[in-house]
Amino acid sequence: MKALGRHVLIEFYGCPSEVIEDHALIEKHMRGAAAYSGATIVESVFHHFNPYGVSGAVIIAESHLTIHTWPEYGFASVDVYTCGDSVNPWKAADYLSEKLQAKKTESSEVPRGMVDKIRQFAEQEIEEVRVKPKEELEGVK
Repeated sequence: MKALGRHVLIEFYGCPSEVIEDHALIEKHMRGAAAYSGATIVESVFHHFNPYGVSGAVIIAESHLTIHTWPEYGFASVDVYTCGDSVNPWKAADYLSEKLQAKKTESSEVPRGMVDKIRQFAEQEIEEVRVKPKEELEGVK
């Protein structure tokens, strides 16, 4: 299956509330995850909600990482969306699992921009695209 991008959806359970409530720490960890995955950080924006919770995005040259936390439930939801082969979204997921001290992590990957479908509607030819599957990237840490 050829796709332009990879969208990894991660749910982190059992995170210490003091970790996922800390606005500055969440931004630091999200930027760290982007860097660890091989992404090029463009900018980031984070917001602390009252009474609790943090939402934020790290914009990368290869797409983005986003997070929303529910400290009152010890839960955080993260999206890592990457394009091309230079970034390993699973490295970002592993990094965040450790930094958020999650007791349980569930994740799935959704291919984005299916090339065969895009070709049906594109006004110009799309060059050959190959995104490495998770199995090929697992050895890269």
